[in-house]
Amino acid sequence: MGVDYYKVLGVDRGASDDDLKKAYRKLAMRWHPDKNPTNKKEAEAKFKQISEAYEVLSDSQKRTVYDQLGEEGLKGQPPPGAGGPGASPFYPGGAHSTSFHFNPRSADDIFAEFFGFSGPFSHMGGLGGMGGMTGGTGGMRGDPRSYGSMFGNEFLSSQFGAQSSASNMPRPSHKPASIENRLPVTLADLYKGVAKKMKISREVIDATGRVSQVEEILTIDVKPGWKKGTKITFPEKGNEAPNMIPADIVFIIEEKPHDVFTREGNDLVVTEKISLVEALTGYTVRVATLDGRILSVPVSSVIHPSYEEVIPGEGMPIPKEPNKKGNLRVKFNIKFPSRLTFDQKAGIKRLLGS
Repeated sequence: MGVDYYKVLGVDRGASDDDLKKAYRKLAMRWHPDKNPTNKKEAEAKFKQISEAYEVLSDSQKRTVYDQLGEEGLKGQPPPGAGGPGASPFYPGGAHSTSFHFNPRSADDIFAEFFGFSGPFSHMGGLGGMGGMTGGTGGMRGDPRSYGSMFGNEFLSSQFGAQSSASNMPRPSHKPASIENRLPVTLADLYKGVAKKMKISREVIDATGRVSQVEEILTIDVKPGWKKGTKITFPEKGNEAPNMIPADIVFIIEEKPHDVFTREGNDLVVTEKISLVEALTGYTVRVATLDGRILSVPVSSVIHPSYEEVIPGEGMPIPKEPNKKGNLRVKFNIKFPSRLTFDQKAGIKRLLGS
């Protein structure tokens, strides 16, 4: 009596492709040898049997042969009475023989076609390197999207939606981690916006499989108000390689220090050095803005060490609100005299009161 593949997968004989996929996915995850280190021998046997059952039942020709002749007939072992004149056309030696040979595929290969990984459980220590991937690259240098959704509905539905049979599905490609580059930008360019052109050199593969080096110019449109840490992604502009999706190239904005201004969120901050006399009697702030204008702002209040003059709308542009800007905040560094004469002290007391 041969193996009942329907029973192995826990489905009925009328199971659809979706039923088979769901059953295989559940059982393969449960019995993968890497997940069962304490009873690995039993797990390996069950995992192999589950994979073989799925391979046969998900392929229409193999399933037809199996339904008529069972496991023995599928594997070329004649069941009782199979060699007579009325033998099945699928069985070699029958009256209408067609050559059919069943060679079971590797269980790891079938698993890899589902999940993109042949041995995920032994490599789940982190995102930094998964050595069980197909394609012979030795591991993935951290792709959180693929890793995080490896067994989730989004990843699985994308794998299963295009083909009705896993045996006909192409081996999935994988994608290395993004290649990140710092992009230094001046504060003036972040204020006004600028187009940066970056030359990259990358390997590409032509239709014949030949690898060549090409240079490309990538244009980065820096928008007014962008902040440090802003990321600009160029999808799949990394090196091409067999069975691999090219990595994304990511540029990360880095703000260059400015001689006059510092940035705090959407505000610009400038510090003016003034004398004690100016702090007490009044001072006019003159500032050259990042777009070349000269602001002249009189300050009539007494300026104390923590005083701050706020000029609305003269800060950095706000990217999500193009018509708005932050504020320009003027701080003051008051220079106090190092010493006063007796007459000066007396005069100050007389003016300011005892």
